Amino acid sequence: MKTIKNTRQMMKLFVAIIAVFCIFIFTPWLAGYAYLKPLPKSVQEQINDAVNFDLDGVIVYVDKKGKAPALYASGWKNKENKIPADPHSLFKIASLSKLYIAAAAAKLVNQKQLSLDQTLADYLPELIGKIENANQITLRMMLQHRSGIPNFVDDPKFPWTNLPTKPIAILQFALDKPADFKPNEKYAYSNTNYLLIGSILDKRLGYSHHHYIKKEILEPLKLTHTYSLLREVNMDALSSGYYIGYDGDLKTQNYVSPGGSMVATAEDVGIFLRALIDGSLLNADEQAIFSSIYVYEHTGLLGGYSSIARYHKDIDTVVIQFVNTSGGNSWMISEIIYNRIIKILRNI
Repeated sequence: MKTIKNTRQMMKLFVAIIAVFCIFIFTPWLAGYAYLKPLPKSVQEQINDAVNFDLDGVIVYVDKKGKAPALYASGWKNKENKIPADPHSLFKIASLSKLYIAAAAAKLVNQKQLSLDQTLADYLPELIGKIENANQITLRMMLQHRSGIPNFVDDPKFPWTNLPTKPIAILQFALDKPADFKPNEKYAYSNTNYLLIGSILDKRLGYSHHHYIKKEILEPLKLTHTYSLLREVNMDALSSGYYIGYDGDLKTQNYVSPGGSMVATAEDVGIFLRALIDGSLLNADEQAIFSSIYVYEHTGLLGGYSSIARYHKDIDTVVIQFVNTSGGNSWMISEIIYNRIIKILRNI
C-alpha cells in the first residue's frame, strides 16, 4: 500500500512538473509569470500587480451577495496625461452590449412583437439573395450564433482604422458571401447576427432599439451611466484605450454596430447583470425566454478595450473587469488576472 501511495505522489509531482513546463514552453513568459505568481490576499493587491503585465489600467466591480458592492482601480485612465484609473470611468463595453439586446428581444418575444421562429427573410426580405439561407435562418438561430452568417469583422477589408458611421455600411462586409455553415448546424460567434437583430428590432418597434433598451432596461434599473452610442457620452468621463504596438489613444474610435456599441461604467454593468440573473429585470416568462436563447455572461473586445462580465453561482458574486488595453497577449493576461480575482474572492 505504501508503494502505491508513493507512486501516486510521484505521478502527481510528474503531472505538476509537466504543467509548469507547458506553461513556460507554450505560453508567453509574461502570461506564465502572471499565472504562477503567489496569490495576493486582496483584489486591490491583485490589480495593482496586474498593471505590471502590460495592462495600462484595470477597473473591477464586485457584487457579492450579503456585502456592499466594491469598486477597485489601478493603473491609468489616461497614461499620456498621467490621470489615474478611475473606478467610475465610462468604458466601451463592446460585446457585453449583446446581453442588453438579447434581454430586449426576450421582452419583445414575450409581448408577441417578435417570434423566435420567424426567419431573417420574414423580418428583412430585402436581404434575400444577399445573405445565404435567409429563408431558413430564424431569429432564435441569430440570437444563439447558430445562423452560419459570416462575421463582418473577418473580412480582411474591414476598415478598423476608418470605421463606418452607420450599421448598414458595416453590414456590407457580410453580404454576398457564402454561409459559414448550414443554419443550426453548429455554433459560431458572429457579430453580424446582432447587427441584424438590431435592424429587426428597429423595424418592428418603428423606432430605435437603443431607445427601447433605455426605456425598458436602463431606466427601470436607474442605470444613468450607460449609453447606447459613443456620441451620447461626455468624452472626459471615458477611459482612454490603448492597443499594444500602436502609439495613440483609441477612445475616439466610433464603433456603431448593434451588439458592440454601448458605453457604461463597471458598476452599471454589474447592476444590470445581477438584475438579469435574479429576476428583478425580467418577469418569469421573459426570463424563461432569455434562458432559452442566450447566456448570462459575456466578454467584450474592441481596439483599446477588453471587458469581462460574469456571475459566479458558487459564491453568489457578480464580477466585472475592464482593462483599457488590447492586442498582444493582453487578453490572455486579462483572463488570468480575472481568474485570480475569483480565487481571491472564494478565499475571503
